[in-house]
Amino acid sequence: MWYGFIDAQRRLARTIAGERPGNDIEAVPMQIPGTNLGDVAKAFSHWLLRSACAYGEPPPFGIRSVTSGGSRIEIEESVVDSLPVGALRKFTRKRMAAKTGVKWPIMLCAPLAGHHAVMLRETVETLLEERDVFVSDWADARDVPPDAGPLSLDDYVLALERFISTARAHGPPVHVVAVCQATVPALAAAALLTSVLAVPLASISLLGGPIDSRINPTRIDRFATSHTLEWFRDQVIDVVPPPYRGAGRRVYPGFIQQSAMLAAHPERHVRLEAAYWSNWLAGDMRAAAEALRSLNEYAAVLDMAESYFLDILRVVFQEHRLPRNAWSVQGRHVELNALSRTPLCTVEGELDDITGAGQTHCAHTLCGASSPPRDRQMTVPTCNHYDLFTGSRWREAVHPALCRFWREVEDAASSMPVRQHTDRPTRSRRHA
Repeated sequence: MWYGFIDAQRRLARTIAGERPGNDIEAVPMQIPGTNLGDVAKAFSHWLLRSACAYGEPPPFGIRSVTSGGSRIEIEESVVDSLPVGALRKFTRKRMAAKTGVKWPIMLCAPLAGHHAVMLRETVETLLEERDVFVSDWADARDVPPDAGPLSLDDYVLALERFISTARAHGPPVHVVAVCQATVPALAAAALLTSVLAVPLASISLLGGPIDSRINPTRIDRFATSHTLEWFRDQVIDVVPPPYRGAGRRVYPGFIQQSAMLAAHPERHVRLEAAYWSNWLAGDMRAAAEALRSLNEYAAVLDMAESYFLDILRVVFQEHRLPRNAWSVQGRHVELNALSRTPLCTVEGELDDITGAGQTHCAHTLCGASSPPRDRQMTVPTCNHYDLFTGSRWREAVHPALCRFWREVEDAASSMPVRQHTDRPTRSRRHA
């Protein structure tokens, strides 16, 4: 077991870098040093902390304003619901349009795949240009006491069901957007929720997710199916040590996920590092600050509970329960046909080597759509997995397409009365 040894290294890195409890990590990206010897040491400390994943807390979203229509709009962030598995954050645009022009909000389902939700900070900022945004912000399993339960995949599906219901209770219908691994539990949660509501969700958008990983399997898919759950349990599961609140919990550690990401996509990390150092050396402190912020977010890994990690492998990659119509969540069958009347948009990247071609688009067929409109089944050219929600492809291709989709949905519903629902779905005692 390596967790205790790695954690000791992290603590040593924090000591060397001078991070102390209570440090304002939010201010770090804006404190880019100059080029004297002391500033070089400070730049090195930033590098050491992120390389060792040694930050005591993840970076905050820190979104105070966005630009929309040439104007700055202040953003207010709040936590509107919470569970042991995580919190539901709401980002509210403080300058509101006329009541008739208010756009329905977004419920962004962040993936639980070894990263904190702050990795989607750029995604949230872009969405806030037009709409309020809710985000599922998952907890680090090392900080969740064992008596909170196993934190299984079922727990996360039920959490999303509750979070979506909470978001709907705050006002207009919500457009659900799920990224990467979150597409599977989000689609299941939407199906469970829609089956008990008279009015469906505004829409669902799935970005690069393994809805059916049997279709054009990638290297990751093949690795997941070529090893048993016992192999994963023996090789990558460790125990959280004291003094963390989750001491004793068995987890898939974040430091293993970081190594896996670097091995699978070294070019992304190298590109981010190069952007930071080249701008720093050139004296472009604004560009260096943005690059450092992205690096900190990319290094914000978390531990996943053993139960959730093995459930994902079993349900999604080995048994394919969702596409086989064979998945039940705490005794409730996930019936995707319940979403047959809910507008659905799927987006894939042409160069995505994490989610194979067709794995996300198949959701249309599974949800009962006979022939989805062409613009609701979008494959983005020269787009890899991360480009689906960050960078120029996200801003210039994916986001505009989603905005068109949402406008079409809202225009179609504009002549129909919208009933507000405040009732929440039945949930397990653990979520009470």
